[in-house]
Amino acid sequence: MKKNKPVVAGIGELLWDVLPTGKRAGGAPINFVYHATQLGAEGYAISAVGNDVFGTEILQELDKNHISYYISTVEYPTGSVMVELKDGIPSYTIIEGVAWDHIPLTQDAIDLMKRTDAVCFGTLAQRAPESRETLRTLLSYIPEDSLRFFDINIRQSYYSRELIDSLLEQANVFKINDEELELLRSMFSLEGSVDDVCNWFMEAYSLKYLILTAGADFSTIYSTGEKSTIPTPKVKVADTVGAGDSFSGAFVYSILTGKSLREAHQKAVETAAFVCTQEGAWPPYPNKE
Repeated sequence: MKKNKPVVAGIGELLWDVLPTGKRAGGAPINFVYHATQLGAEGYAISAVGNDVFGTEILQELDKNHISYYISTVEYPTGSVMVELKDGIPSYTIIEGVAWDHIPLTQDAIDLMKRTDAVCFGTLAQRAPESRETLRTLLSYIPEDSLRFFDINIRQSYYSRELIDSLLEQANVFKINDEELELLRSMFSLEGSVDDVCNWFMEAYSLKYLILTAGADFSTIYSTGEKSTIPTPKVKVADTVGAGDSFSGAFVYSILTGKSLREAHQKAVETAAFVCTQEGAWPPYPNKE
């Protein structure tokens, strides 16, 4: 169904990416919401921050970027990630025991879930029991025809086959990159070509879409009976922080507003290429067309 202003939400980590050039707001599910919102969606962040200056400042960033939110203040510090860049490619050191590990279940968030058109989530925010249980409960309230977007987003040791399987069971869209695909090939004991592995996940979990990104080379989107592959544009890279999340946000927004698979894929590729030319995960958009 085509929506003029789809409602999208991200549940999970909200944090400061501490880059060599300073700190910038981030967190994969919220990055997804940022980009969908910039393109025209009604976007919501569901997470938690600490009762500290970093928490106040990141809420101000959400306000400034017109992202609505249900963010609880908890007795843990606001999340942060140390980001090191090598040729624009980030590596992450993720701080544990932070606010987004303790996202409480709220009635406001439940009410929001009942009217969402798409919800994004990943493995990282499931590393702690409280946030994991909150996500599981919230996903149970999403309308049947809405997109449940699982961006696996593997970081450090915060994943397992059991966790990935349980999240895939709750998803109907799955996004992975080429390195993650090879990890899953081994984890799930899968053989065959890339197409074989991706089609296995499509069928095993009754997915609507599977998105495979391969960095500077290409991206492929699988759907039932259709496949789209587009080479990655060559751009001058500032950094790739948040590029995959921008791809996700643009793709979902485009699908929800009635674009074809190929059109939505093209918009996603163009958006991610733009983000790679900018610093941080939330660059200002030159326009919203």
